[in-house]
Amino acid sequence: MKDNYILFWHRRDLRIEDNIGLYNALLTGKKVIPLFIFDQNILDKLPKDDARVNFIHDELQNIHNTLSKLGSSLIVKHGKPIEVMKQLINTYNISAVYTNRDYEPYAIARDKEVDTFLSSQNIEFKTFKDQVIFERDEIVKADGKPYTIYTPYSKKWLANLTLNMYTSINCVDHYKNFAKITVDFPSLEAIRFTTSSIKVIPHTMTKTIIDAYEETRNFPAIAGTSKLSPHLRFGTISVRKCAQEGLKSENNTFLKELIWREFFMQILWHFPKSVTHNFKSKYDGITWRNNENDFKAWCEGKTGYPIVDAGMRELNESGYMHNRVRMVTASFLCKHLLIDWKWGEAYFAKKLLDFDLAQNVGNWQWVAGTGCDSAPYFRIFNPTSQVQKFDKAHEYIKTWVPDYQELTYPTPIVDHKFARERCLTAYKHGINN
Repeated sequence: MKDNYILFWHRRDLRIEDNIGLYNALLTGKKVIPLFIFDQNILDKLPKDDARVNFIHDELQNIHNTLSKLGSSLIVKHGKPIEVMKQLINTYNISAVYTNRDYEPYAIARDKEVDTFLSSQNIEFKTFKDQVIFERDEIVKADGKPYTIYTPYSKKWLANLTLNMYTSINCVDHYKNFAKITVDFPSLEAIRFTTSSIKVIPHTMTKTIIDAYEETRNFPAIAGTSKLSPHLRFGTISVRKCAQEGLKSENNTFLKELIWREFFMQILWHFPKSVTHNFKSKYDGITWRNNENDFKAWCEGKTGYPIVDAGMRELNESGYMHNRVRMVTASFLCKHLLIDWKWGEAYFAKKLLDFDLAQNVGNWQWVAGTGCDSAPYFRIFNPTSQVQKFDKAHEYIKTWVPDYQELTYPTPIVDHKFARERCLTAYKHGINN
């Protein structure tokens, strides 16, 4: 009789340690085959040198190397998930597929299709909460409705965290339950990608960074942020470990950033229409200018506003952009240039190493004033005063826009005062009361 296997499907959890779905698979005592699928439905839309695909490939290689030392392997496939599943159940005697839950609309539809197919084959499809501390309906109002305001959500999140802290899961004790199989690990070229010049850098979740988060996180020239976001996005570190580190600090600013992450995730879960529609429909009447030349200048970091241009050039060259500068650049696009937030959201989605649909949509709508608990539409960042507050010595600007004082540097694309008045008028006229 053939061995009976459990397939563990890695997605946004590129690690073996503290992986809840994997832990539960190993606990069954059955032999576990780890799997990752380079999803053709997603990859076909990406440039061939996409840095995120490079990062995923590198992290999978690390997992594969670890498993090889245990006499096992990571199966890596390239294709459509449903087709890969059909292929694997014909190759191995699979009794169940375990995986960690994903909350994005595409992922939900993908998993429903896979679940339906596996059910038809009498194979269990079991999912677990892993990429968040609290999910779906775990933090809701007394009447069971989802929160759409951050502050009460965060208070309840924190209260539940202290009552029911999730400890890290130790998979090491169960390593003997990995299936003894040997497969080759594919090259980047095998999945039709090439090496990128842009790299994901290691995170710096140190006590010093966390304790000083409130004082340093708004200054882009200071190395005052953790660089955790791409690692959380792809699950190379668990959110439980991050929360535990945050709880050790007397200052909970770092922890609140994790709460914002989960707030936007539950907004996406409960309100998937927000991906393509204004969360607040009363803003549907805004007439956006959507000038393509202005958009091009913004994308290329040639607006004539050094803080905006520094942010866009940092993004284009490194895949990163400082949090404070993200707000400034996004506000400039929506408020100064009157370009639909969806244009900016799509550009960030292509460029950000930490791109996460829930965070990207949530934050863009927040800046545009169209989202839940958003900044009021009349809050319009002044790019010049933002420099005075957060980059007074121009250290950040000098790093990314060394030509900002040269004659060749572009003149401002629009006058701030004029743009502000134009924006206020457009929003006032566009609001559907």
